[in-house]
Amino acid sequence: MIKLSNIHRDFKVGDQSVHALNNINLSIHPGEYISIMGPSGSGKSTLLNLIGLLDSASNGTYLLNQQDVTVLHEREKAAIRSQTIGFVFQAFHLIPRLTAAENIELPLILAGITPEQRQPRVQKAISDTGLNDRADHTPDQLSGGQRQRVAIARATIMQPKILLADEPTGNLDQKSGQDVIAILEQLNQQGISLIIVTHDAHIGLRAKRQIQMLDGRIQSDSHLTSNPGTSPGTSPPRQDRANASSHT
Repeated sequence: MIKLSNIHRDFKVGDQSVHALNNINLSIHPGEYISIMGPSGSGKSTLLNLIGLLDSASNGTYLLNQQDVTVLHEREKAAIRSQTIGFVFQAFHLIPRLTAAENIELPLILAGITPEQRQPRVQKAISDTGLNDRADHTPDQLSGGQRQRVAIARATIMQPKILLADEPTGNLDQKSGQDVIAILEQLNQQGISLIIVTHDAHIGLRAKRQIQMLDGRIQSDSHLTSNPGTSPGTSPPRQDRANASSHT
């Protein structure tokens, strides 16, 4: 589904060039559950934004469903994003004047889907994320966990194949964070490819595959021997480090 080959991403800061991503080679298959971890400035969010077509590589090739998206115009990338990729951010990015239900419905409206088709899909998304009694509330009337659940429902209302989450529990207390991760993992179990950027090792180690980054490079790429089956805050399962591969 996703194949990055010799990807570089450089930024100009004054007279200097900063290598945010340096020779990234990565393949991601449909339905995978991946965490991307590393210290601040290691390139985690840059990599996630590039996968989500919110950013472009300076050099290299990105194949998405066997299509070279590095040569596409912004309008073409936007069309792919709307149909294929969902985003969940630490800051929620909800529209303040809209209710929870209206925030969730917005992608369907932008896609030109009729009200008759929108209503049952929105209602199901509200129910699936446990927001039945909060659907008519605006974001300022919701807790952080409820706002993130609205954001997840909005991100998945178009039934994307890929869900990208950048520090999805960063602004939440432990209980709300656990609830959000449980919803994301349930979506993964339904077949959505889930890629999470996180600083939280307990959350990162729940993923079936963990990618460690440092200085814009992939330092390790490890797979679990079995499904996580643990809750955040508990000991993670053993990892098969024998199959870990370096991409640097």
